[in-house]
Amino acid sequence: MASAARVPEAATALVEIEGVKKSYRRDGREIAVLDGIDLEVGPGEFVALMGPSGSGKTTLLNLIAGIDRPSSGRVVVAGTDVASLPEGPLARWRSRTVGFIFQFYNLMPMLSAQRNVELPLLLTKLSAGDHKKRASIALELVGLADRAGHKPRELSGGQEQRVAIARAIVSDPTLLVCDEPTGDLDRGTADEIMTLLRMLNREHGKTIVMVTHDPKAADYAHRRFHLDKGTLAAAGGRDGG
Repeated sequence: MASAARVPEAATALVEIEGVKKSYRRDGREIAVLDGIDLEVGPGEFVALMGPSGSGKTTLLNLIAGIDRPSSGRVVVAGTDVASLPEGPLARWRSRTVGFIFQFYNLMPMLSAQRNVELPLLLTKLSAGDHKKRASIALELVGLADRAGHKPRELSGGQEQRVAIARAIVSDPTLLVCDEPTGDLDRGTADEIMTLLRMLNREHGKTIVMVTHDPKAADYAHRRFHLDKGTLAAAGGRDGG
């Protein structure tokens, strides 16, 4: 079983969620998804969000990442009130601050691993040479330097997820948001991916907020929270070395 690092001590939260509510209109009805969520995540923390399907986990993750906006309440990440930003500045903020890791990798099938990892850097002013250098470093960090020229179909599922993680970290974001990062992997490969995420958290200081159904994956986090019917409650955590 995983042994999580101690929760880092920090005076200022990296993620501050206060009184957040989120609802959608569907077929003329208003459907509440989140109902008064409060959450703080410190710099360098690794937090897992758990709960049944439809409980609002991915909605909360999307609010933290600036993909969606709350109906009411505040979402402050790295000192920025995310919901208050217009679309243009919000996109630039996301490209600097947040790295995304998804269950199904979302790689471009016709591009090599190297080119897939370079994609987030297209939004920056870096040169093509810098793109290549940064992507090479990211692929080396996830153990795939020797697969840089391979396309997704030439890789295993675990290798595809490693490419996706390299893409998420290539711009050196402050925060990694992970939506079921092991949901499409077998147990052994899932443990390898979680060990990689723990390394990024421990050795590179990445703050991680992860949605997962998998209790074994959640064991890698410092703290676990349970979402159900739009409300959030602490679900305990591990406090080991």
